[in-house]
Amino acid sequence: MIQDIAPHKLHNEYDPGKRPVAESKIFVFRDNQSGRGDKELALFLDDEKMSVEFPKYCEFSGQKISEENFIYLFSVDDESFFLLDNTDEKTVSEIISDKRYSFCSLRELRNDYYNPKEYIYAAFTANQLAEWYSVTRFCGKCGAENINDPKERARTCPKCGNKIYPRINPAVIIGVTDKETDMIILTKYRVGYGHNALVAGFTEIGETLEECVAREVMEEVGLKVENVRYYKSQPWGIASDILVGFYCDVVGNKEIKMDKGELKYAEWVKREDIILQPLEYSLTNEMMTVFKDKGYKGTV
Repeated sequence: MIQDIAPHKLHNEYDPGKRPVAESKIFVFRDNQSGRGDKELALFLDDEKMSVEFPKYCEFSGQKISEENFIYLFSVDDESFFLLDNTDEKTVSEIISDKRYSFCSLRELRNDYYNPKEYIYAAFTANQLAEWYSVTRFCGKCGAENINDPKERARTCPKCGNKIYPRINPAVIIGVTDKETDMIILTKYRVGYGHNALVAGFTEIGETLEECVAREVMEEVGLKVENVRYYKSQPWGIASDILVGFYCDVVGNKEIKMDKGELKYAEWVKREDIILQPLEYSLTNEMMTVFKDKGYKGTV
């Protein structure tokens, strides 16, 4: 999965006193110029070596940008990553156009195996924090401009004291299985991602993850399930999610009644017939792979 970068290690401890050095990597985001909702990130893609590079702090020397605009995000091993924040897009575009970098959406970045993998994971994670900094510039209670909290990763309103922490959206990925036929339900979304997926959805206020599993299965394919069991979780920074994987067994009627507004495909599939996603980045693909290879009996 995208976060499996061992032996490398992401260190996300907040350090407000950390300052960039010449070789620090800088994440520069802007709104997608095509009008799509996702952000674009400044980087250099070498399609021959299948490698990715990010701008370095030393490349911003001589520019009219305050050091305060560089916010420390995290480190991978001993390499630090910063966000260029609160800088108008015209200035950003002018700076990048003078270099060898260009803007690329994260959707494009995940279309192939670029290396090093820890950089791809860093970009996904940085996207989540960049979006949070962008949408929390002003206080939602009184409208004053927020400041970065000096002690923790939070935005604090200097006027009313309201504090905002990074948002994480819990969502479930569900392998719905039939023990009698050794099958699993595969789906395809009506819009967006075009490859095979599993039943999935966001957790609603006031429900447990297990209740969410049962509700999403009923809503998307019209089936009842039992024996809900946890598999694994995955941070998914491209959408500010924490994905939580479960397997469960169908009970009662097995006829799928697909939600046509949400899905364009939902079928029972034998494990040997499962067509996997082209990349191994997602929890969904790993869960399909586990079932395809050996079926899931409660342990991997």
